Amino acid sequence: MNRLGIFIKTLILFTLLMITVAWNSPLSRPVRFSDQYKEGDTYMKIRLRGTVALANHQINGFKLTELSGLAWDEDEKLLYALSDKGYVFHLRPFISNHTLTHIQPVAAYGLRNQKNRGFESRDSEGLTLLKGNNGVRHDSELVISFEGQPRIARFNSQGKWLGNYHLPKHLQQVENYYSANKALEAVTVHPRFSIITAPEWPLKNENTLYSLQGLHKHTLYALDSNQRWTFPAYPAPKSAIVALETLDDGSILALERAFTSVKQPLIISVRRILLGENGKTESMLVAKWDNSQGWFIDNFEGLSHHRAAYFFMVSDDNDSDLQRTLLSYWELLE
Repeated sequence: MNRLGIFIKTLILFTLLMITVAWNSPLSRPVRFSDQYKEGDTYMKIRLRGTVALANHQINGFKLTELSGLAWDEDEKLLYALSDKGYVFHLRPFISNHTLTHIQPVAAYGLRNQKNRGFESRDSEGLTLLKGNNGVRHDSELVISFEGQPRIARFNSQGKWLGNYHLPKHLQQVENYYSANKALEAVTVHPRFSIITAPEWPLKNENTLYSLQGLHKHTLYALDSNQRWTFPAYPAPKSAIVALETLDDGSILALERAFTSVKQPLIISVRRILLGENGKTESMLVAKWDNSQGWFIDNFEGLSHHRAAYFFMVSDDNDSDLQRTLLSYWELLE
């Protein structure tokens, strides 16, 4: 065998070895979430129930990275994770003694458009689920919100497009947003108001200038009724809505991220929003994590209810070697 043949054979064997190592190495490993609190401890209005770091493995050819949305499917016993790149990952979480121990990969799919082709532009951000707890298998529908070109659409769990939602006029044009990267970041399904969405930052005509100081207000928009509710952002510069999750009583958990620079603290907060009449709201702080106060957090962007009072929360690593994809599990205390 000549040198070229030896080189090719060696390269093939090395590639096969790397693939084998990747698939045999664990997708997740437990990590510390705090230098003061451990699993099972109560912090503010939650109880910590474990955090794992996810490796950026290839699953069905799709890299597990840049996760920005989560949704739990009770009928399938699967956790769906949405990537900014338009990939949907099917993951199986393992819970022991109410503590998240590890994650197993199941499948992954790319979102497809009306012509059954891959999306040309993605920026998929918010994720919620329809028909995921009706006792019927294989009928679940993903509801996904997008930045870039603002829209909300339905897909099946394998990423096939099923239809678009009609947006209120002021949410249709990207020019109305602070920027193309501050559009429809979050979406949830409400038992009374159906689909509710929120941009990452307020629209241009809605006190956006105050976002730099953390004095702005967020707005939730109901698609069917054109109702809207405003509430003060978490009081930190550039506090942005990154996820919404509706509770059984109709209140909404709002996940916010406040990041200005690597020289300033990263603050992640969860608040409970009560929707009142005539756009009025009440908000209550559930938990706040500040990386300058001993919390080993990252860019958390996804939130999903699991069962009873338990929730998953995931971070977007921006496909960067300097960040991590963290999946945290916690219990909401009444």
